[in-house]
Amino acid sequence: MSKKLAALLGLLLTACLLTSCAYLPATLLSDMLTVTQSSTDSVVNTSENGDTVTISREDYERYQQFDTLIELMDMVEYAYFEDYEVQDMLDGAANGLLVGLGDPYTFYYTPEEYAALWEEDEGEYAGIGIQISTSYLTGLCTISRVFDNGPAREAGIQKGDILYMVEDLYVNSSTVNDAVDIMRGTPGTDVKVVFLRGTEEMTYTLKRAQITVNRIEATMLADDIGYIFLYEFAGDCAQKFQEAVKNLQEQGAKGLIIDLRDNPGGWVEDAESIADIFLEQGTLCYLEYKDGSREYYKTAAGKTDMSLVILMNENSASSSEILAGALKDRADATIVGVQSYGKGIVQTVVGLEGGAGMQMTVAQYYTPNGNAVHKLGITPDVEIHLPQGDNGMYDFADLTDPQLNKALEVMQQKLAK
Repeated sequence: MSKKLAALLGLLLTACLLTSCAYLPATLLSDMLTVTQSSTDSVVNTSENGDTVTISREDYERYQQFDTLIELMDMVEYAYFEDYEVQDMLDGAANGLLVGLGDPYTFYYTPEEYAALWEEDEGEYAGIGIQISTSYLTGLCTISRVFDNGPAREAGIQKGDILYMVEDLYVNSSTVNDAVDIMRGTPGTDVKVVFLRGTEEMTYTLKRAQITVNRIEATMLADDIGYIFLYEFAGDCAQKFQEAVKNLQEQGAKGLIIDLRDNPGGWVEDAESIADIFLEQGTLCYLEYKDGSREYYKTAAGKTDMSLVILMNENSASSSEILAGALKDRADATIVGVQSYGKGIVQTVVGLEGGAGMQMTVAQYYTPNGNAVHKLGITPDVEIHLPQGDNGMYDFADLTDPQLNKALEVMQQKLAK
């Protein structure tokens, strides 16, 4: 008898004794499976109801690692007191398997979550209209952007507020994906959300609405200085960025301030396309994999000749750091702000059978000059912090923003040389 079924039988016998039950279903014994191992090292034969499956010993020993999970499922099947969905258990097991890596950037998507991932990348979804920056050091989920004309903006939610609860779920770095799933839904339906602002707890019941995500905003700050705020590397951001650069040049821009503050990153290919505007042929960054091999992302020949200043803060991460690192190394870009987040690792997103998916960290990346970014970040050339208590909630292109004002000053100095 297999170890897992012996344990199950023991559990049920114990249950009968504890409840003074004298009846053990005869069907339980007839359901026990017989597993026999061959004397060879090459195959194992598993027989069930007359059907035989032959697998290699290597595969058999690999599958044995999952005996505990199968044992748990068997015990639930025979003894759990309520109805349940097997798929929910399998989704939980898949998620737990990846959680065991201890990497917050590697996780499992259910089919619904995987579909929602691509829905968001297309730039439209039904929700409350916030962007969340998650710290895996503190566990806090901070609002990094509030979309115009969305329910959150209308309620007065601000950048810098902490997302504390969604319905009955406490939100932290481990539960933020679940919180996002809850906040999304059918337009016009309600969702209860709790935020923290300092020591104040604010509770709202918001109506979900269709949200259109604009990836960039652009304007002229001075006669010869353009300004682009790039919010994330997703959707059509690279195309919109290129169009914005062209439009600003037509208005006389010779210098460009690229604002990457609170930009959490996104697709490396978008960073490559944007960097290509300003760089000649060469390296954008290179990835280093587990086996030591390298993959190089390249920019093509031909560039736009503009002086560059890049604004960054502690929430500028991932593709933001790839773009800033490349432009700093190869285009004499001046970095203004504070040390960036330091997410110098790259994930790949893979679709799985049945519509599910997974995101997995596969490599660490380096700037063209070979500088590591992971857990280090990009160091600013001109450091400027926001004043104490300033949450950075400024309107687009507001020059009372001290960091943006310093970036403008730095650009003016560069153009005057």
